[in-house]
Amino acid sequence: MISRFFILFTLTISSIGFSQTTDSNAIKNSTQLSREKTMLLDDKKLDIQPLVIVKDSLPKQQVFDETALNEIDEKWLEELYSHALFDTIYNSVTELNYNPIDYPELPTEILKSRLKELNAKTPFNVAYNPALESVIKSYLKHRRKHLQKLMMLSSFYFPLFEQELDNQNIPLEIKYLAIVESALKPKAKSRVGATGLWQFMFSTGKMYGLDVSSYVDERSDPIKSTKAASKYLSKLYKIFGDWDLALAAYNSGPGNVTKAIRRSGGYQNYWNIRQHLPLETAGYLPAFLATMYIFEYAEAHGFKTIKNEMAYFETDTVVVKHMITLDQVSEAIGTPMEELQFLNPSYKLDIIPVIKNENYTLRLPRKVMGEFVKNEDSIYATAKAEFEKREKPLPQFFNASDRIRYRVKSGDYLGKISRQYGVRVSDLKRWNGLRNNNLKIGQRLTIYPRRPHAAVSKPKQTKATTKIKPIIGNALLYTVQEGDSLWSISQKYSGVSVQNIKDWNGISSNKLKPGMTLKIAKG
Repeated sequence: MISRFFILFTLTISSIGFSQTTDSNAIKNSTQLSREKTMLLDDKKLDIQPLVIVKDSLPKQQVFDETALNEIDEKWLEELYSHALFDTIYNSVTELNYNPIDYPELPTEILKSRLKELNAKTPFNVAYNPALESVIKSYLKHRRKHLQKLMMLSSFYFPLFEQELDNQNIPLEIKYLAIVESALKPKAKSRVGATGLWQFMFSTGKMYGLDVSSYVDERSDPIKSTKAASKYLSKLYKIFGDWDLALAAYNSGPGNVTKAIRRSGGYQNYWNIRQHLPLETAGYLPAFLATMYIFEYAEAHGFKTIKNEMAYFETDTVVVKHMITLDQVSEAIGTPMEELQFLNPSYKLDIIPVIKNENYTLRLPRKVMGEFVKNEDSIYATAKAEFEKREKPLPQFFNASDRIRYRVKSGDYLGKISRQYGVRVSDLKRWNGLRNNNLKIGQRLTIYPRRPHAAVSKPKQTKATTKIKPIIGNALLYTVQEGDSLWSISQKYSGVSVQNIKDWNGISSNKLKPGMTLKIAKG
């Protein structure tokens, strides 16, 4: 079963993902490409001409039981790779209409009072205006379910965001920007290639020290990408001297903001220039401010402030010494593949490479780090042996009768399919030429299953139908202790592998329970 940490993440992650795949691609392309074009931030290359500021002739405008747990685990896993609501954040930004919203639970006078309090605590201009009121009430009325999911997920990411933002002397409220950009999805990717929690384009990521290669995309690394975003936002603030405009420039590029300033006649208040900004950017700051308000007053609006059992700082990293796959790590220490993928989102193929002058790390829950380090040499030796013989079991050498064609259904993801057929996620990727974990409903997959087909057709009865491989010779009985894993048990007996233990006992997963009795061959 997935750990309690992942139970608490049920219904939180991928269903709130962010992608820019709507019919407004032309708008998104122009804003992202403008951002790409104007992100060279030294004074000679920056696409900004000296500003001639016209003093405002108007007053400054105001800114707008076991079975139940198993079902929860399965829902979480489905959410992890679901893309059903991938466009919700982007749509909410581009389709704002600012019409009055009937939401009597939040009287206007109370909202004004709270915005005034919030304005006193932040350098952003969060003073009341009817447009901002409309966005806030619209979110509370129509996006409550999505916001609740984001709040649960934010308890994992926000502590690390705040640390990096503080290091760069940037307002901590910038953490809400990652919600508007990516819905806190590390692998979020737009149609034009902006990737990660902070939606960096390829060359911009390179410029700010984010490694992007065939194996690695550090734009998806939560810590490294946050450092890069902090540096970029700091530079934008130095240019514009205003955090509202810095956020607008982060979204559409500094060039679009300076053009909007010129077209407005020199105004520098975001609300005075927004009609001259690209459509997405025009709704960008209102969405950010509405998100900030709702998160800051979440309890007052009845949201549950559930703290996840494991925060980002309750994990740790170890520098990898030899190439290894997340599959191999999962088998070695018993941590579910999906949990490892979640904690290590920057490895595009679920492979951690070892490259000269690079120190790539594996992030693990602290509770299993000791076991990994203790068995590190054996784990690497097993991984090395598997890599050396990798070319031999190519699909064409399997018996044709062993191959099946699987049609992807709603709710499917690679981890779920791999467990049904007793194969690795990396095998599924290799057999089908997959470069990432994304699947489409109706997609056909070639699979060479280890498990009998009868077990596949009735996955809930796998334990009863998994064929047990008899032990030749004498056998001993081993009682599972607290903290045991298949890997640690296999290391107690010479010549015994994880797969041996699974075959002898008719088990298909890595899950063990204290008190369980396992049969193991002597010698």
